[in-house]
Amino acid sequence: MDDVGAALERAIGALLDVRAPGATICPSEAARAVDPEGWRELVPRARDVAGRLAERGEVEVTQRGAVVDVATARGPVRIRRVSR
Repeated sequence: MDDVGAALERAIGALLDVRAPGATICPSEAARAVDPEGWRELVPRARDVAGRLAERGEVEVTQRGAVVDVATARGPVRIRRVSR
């Protein structure tokens, strides 16, 4: 993983750490945290990182409240911690 991917992974974790259990974030929030000026270009990368975190069982990617595969999901998605 490159520096940007690692930064996005840390940002997703940090944003979820301050949210209530079960709360979600948008991939764009992580992108903004990493690069406030060029965040729009990072949103696809943030979605990819969310997919990797989901594959590792750390987060779930949702759309309209249902868990989805971010690789095939079209449109806005949200990220939440896996409830244990």
